Amino acid sequence: MKFIGDFHIHSKYSRATSPSMDLENLDRWAKIKGIKVLGTGDFTHPKWFESIKKELNPAERGLFSRHSQITPKAGQFDDNFATRFLLTSEISCIYKKNNKVRKVHIIVFAPSVRVVEKINEKLNKIGNLHSDGRPILGLDAKELAKIVLDADENCLVVPAHAWTPWFAVFGSKSGFNSLEECFDEYTKYIYAIETGLSSDPKMNWRLSQLDKITLISNSDAHSPQKIGREANVFDTELSYQGIAEAIKFKDSKKFLYTMEFFPEEGKYHYDGHRLCSLSLTPQQSKKYNNICPKCAKPLVIGVLNRVEELADRPEGFVPKNAIPFKSLIPLNEIIAESIGVSVAGKEVLRHYNNLIKTLGSEFKILLESTEKEITKESLPEIAEAVLSMRQGKVLIEPGYDGVYGKIKIFADGNRLKSKSKILKQKTLL
Repeated sequence: MKFIGDFHIHSKYSRATSPSMDLENLDRWAKIKGIKVLGTGDFTHPKWFESIKKELNPAERGLFSRHSQITPKAGQFDDNFATRFLLTSEISCIYKKNNKVRKVHIIVFAPSVRVVEKINEKLNKIGNLHSDGRPILGLDAKELAKIVLDADENCLVVPAHAWTPWFAVFGSKSGFNSLEECFDEYTKYIYAIETGLSSDPKMNWRLSQLDKITLISNSDAHSPQKIGREANVFDTELSYQGIAEAIKFKDSKKFLYTMEFFPEEGKYHYDGHRLCSLSLTPQQSKKYNNICPKCAKPLVIGVLNRVEELADRPEGFVPKNAIPFKSLIPLNEIIAESIGVSVAGKEVLRHYNNLIKTLGSEFKILLESTEKEITKESLPEIAEAVLSMRQGKVLIEPGYDGVYGKIKIFADGNRLKSKSKILKQKTLL
């Protein structure tokens, strides 16, 4: 069965998340986006775990569905497209190793409620699981892997957003230079890493040490509308085991491709200093000895620079067993760019809702809908923008030091000359 999975999200019990991050809204938005399997996120949080046990029913092996499924309107979604949930959580490990403070975020996949109970029982003795949906524990990442795998060998332990500067296994501020440095003898049980918004597979392919590692992509969403901004496409058995084995064995017949941000749009792609509004390429940073030329403080070294530091291959290298990827832009951003308004604008929401209603899920529109179909239900600018995205014809001002990159499809003044049509539609609807 072919389906899309997004496994790294957060609940309303995580810091800086929307209060609408509950199972009902997640279920609804998964259908809108076209996601079949969604991670629960935050299973370590007692209140969220109670919601999971109360509101979800066992479905296929290791997967769950809501008690009350939302029935899609005829023609809007596949009538069989009931969302499945997979038990996942992100844990922040902050500890000292080799005379340096390490801050590594880990995603844990679990095959059953009972296994989660065993994991939570152990972790509750180490730190406060009530304080945050993504708990901060003074626990070596290797020790976390031991606890998780002792609970069940079918669990997956995946370094989250592996390249972000502050909280990642390869992060420039607090990470390691290899998986072996981080996980020691448990490295053999690390089958995958998450690329994160600021890197994509082709950047990771430059490291031969990752050739046996599967690269997965997830949204790390803090609001329902953000789920699926990165995701994974499978053609395998719809079950926990089916997904886990496709990841473990890096099986390109079962794990078809990932869907990625353009990495420049991520907020840690370039080096820089946000307080000084300074963004730099790795070459420019080297010129300044990684010191901000405006305030003389250390620059935050971004993902591109860090990859360059650890890479042992040139740009453009593709390993033999590489899982392909596609770079996408969220539909609401495409619409906003196409009509020249803010993403939060009412016109964006109107066009978005109409496209979903008439053509299907967001991923179907981004990946499959024809130019003619999109034009018929919206505007030629939007259709042109979707096609340009598919061809990688984008202009991006890279993100840096916590500032998201700015993405453009149309150069200034190059949109199709349909402004009169846009204005006319605004007056009619």
